[in-house]
Amino acid sequence: MLAAALIVVIGAEWPRIEGLVGSDARRRRDRQRRKANLRVVRDEDDFAESVQRDLDSLPTIEERDRT
Repeated sequence: MLAAALIVVIGAEWPRIEGLVGSDARRRRDRQRRKANLRVVRDEDDFAESVQRDLDSLPTIEERDRT
């Protein structure tokens, strides 16, 4: 009787359990972790500075390296 009750409870709670420990849960946690590092730039000056900073951090190829 106890085993049957346990099976019923697990069956009823399975979607919630899978949401906490399933593969989708890992992807969701990874995405939340990545999004935590993002920020919204509202000011035009901040946006221009942000773009310039991103462009400055891009790797470049020197003319002598192209050969």
